[in-house]
Amino acid sequence: MKTFVVGGAVRDRLLGLPVQDRDHVVIGATPEQMLAQGFRPVGKDFPVFLHPRTSEEYALARTERKTAPGYKGFHFHAAPDVTLEEDLVRRDLTINAIAQTEDGTLIDPFGGQRDLAARVFRHVSDAFAEDPVRILRLARFAARFADFTVAPETGALMQSMVAAGEVDALVPERVWQELSRGLMEQHPSRMFEVLRQCGALARLLPELDSLWNVPQVQATHQARGSVGMHAMRALDMAARLGRPLPVRFAVPMLDLGRGAQTPSDGAREHADAARSVALADGICHRLKIPNDCRDLALMSAREQDTVAQALALRANTVVRLLERCDAFRKPQRFIDMLDVAECVQRARAGNESQPFTEKSRLEAALHAARGVDAGAIAASIRERHPDQPAQIPGAIHAARIAAVAICFQETTEPQDFL
Repeated sequence: MKTFVVGGAVRDRLLGLPVQDRDHVVIGATPEQMLAQGFRPVGKDFPVFLHPRTSEEYALARTERKTAPGYKGFHFHAAPDVTLEEDLVRRDLTINAIAQTEDGTLIDPFGGQRDLAARVFRHVSDAFAEDPVRILRLARFAARFADFTVAPETGALMQSMVAAGEVDALVPERVWQELSRGLMEQHPSRMFEVLRQCGALARLLPELDSLWNVPQVQATHQARGSVGMHAMRALDMAARLGRPLPVRFAVPMLDLGRGAQTPSDGAREHADAARSVALADGICHRLKIPNDCRDLALMSAREQDTVAQALALRANTVVRLLERCDAFRKPQRFIDMLDVAECVQRARAGNESQPFTEKSRLEAALHAARGVDAGAIAASIRERHPDQPAQIPGAIHAARIAAVAICFQETTEPQDFL
């Protein structure tokens, strides 16, 4: 029985990156031998075991045979006579098909070290085409290793997989699993770039893919790329600022309605926002997006015009915004919505380092309004007017408006847009 470290641990060590987890492949062993040495079984589809002391994963060397469409349609064969090379040839990319012996010797039958040096993603064999999840994984790796390019033959293979309908067989949970991981990388826009290049984005997220056909018009009425390109700049800004997953998901969902044929002038903005909410909601249902990501995306799309006008809004309008967004019960979600708007604003040309004063104003308003003691107001009304409890919500609302008005130092009455 021989064991080898494989996959990401070897790749990351060669790249000089921290190694988070180590996976091992075991050659020449049976499940019974692994159990006899104290390994704990965890694999459902093929034999995987946890080391009795380190809890690192040890998988028996295996081969695979495609039996049905999609990523679940495989038959696995694990046996003592399966060689290391037979196991490695089934892996996705050459940079993930390097093995390391216990004494540190590298075994690299498919040129993974060469591709690491060249910063190239290259599939190991035609077995890549049998698993559509590998398209998502490669795109996710592109978000992590932004200076890598996709080998032309690998790009062509991915395009043929999309054309053959393999991507359509992916289940929503697995799509979201890979997308969410890619969103949390340093350059998440690269994930969407790779998916667009092979045609997978048009199958998985056609609502987003269509935005590359819509010109992005600046305040100067000059076009600067497309709405899709701007969404990617905003997404990378979210990564640069270290924003959490719900914010990163909400950013590219914000302007899905921009391509709609809607009325001109101000009516168009409201129609675009309503369409963005509807399209984002459809994506969330289709891909079974977690509630925290869904709720923030829909709220951000719905309220983006109001947030953009924050510097001109009067206190009563801002309080209605806070109430509509349930900001008193969920203040962090409201702050996250402002972070979404900030990423979009700072992604515009010339705004990268500019403060987003709308966010500061609305954060201050939230702080002031939350300072109102709603319980004390309710108790006072119950004491003075025990037969008029219906007055309580209005009194709390008025007190919050007064608190925000003081915060804003309102001396004039700016236009109320809502």
